[in-house]
Amino acid sequence: MRRHHDMGGEAAGPVDRADHDHAPWEKRVDALLRLLVDRKRRIMTVDELRRGIEELGPGAYDRMSYYQRWMASIGENLLEKGVITVDELGRKMAEVEARWRAEGWSGDGAPRGPGDA
Repeated sequence: MRRHHDMGGEAAGPVDRADHDHAPWEKRVDALLRLLVDRKRRIMTVDELRRGIEELGPGAYDRMSYYQRWMASIGENLLEKGVITVDELGRKMAEVEARWRAEGWSGDGAPRGPGDA
């Protein structure tokens, strides 16, 4: 039986192969994963990243972007391994959200301030 993320062989429409700029937070997520899986640290593996993504429920998986799925999986893996605690993660998320709001950013990553389109 296929899981919700397994779309192999199904019609999915054309693939946009045009290059696109990555948002700064997406670049940070990529860098974070590279640090977590490097030979020196080996805190997690790309197989664990994939497992975490595949375990997202259908609603979350469909709602999240590519790098949001990565972030969810990284967070879950770090929690499972005891690298961070739920309390530490919650505090950091609140800190980042407060900083974003103070800088005029919305939850969708779009700037919201004078002169913003």
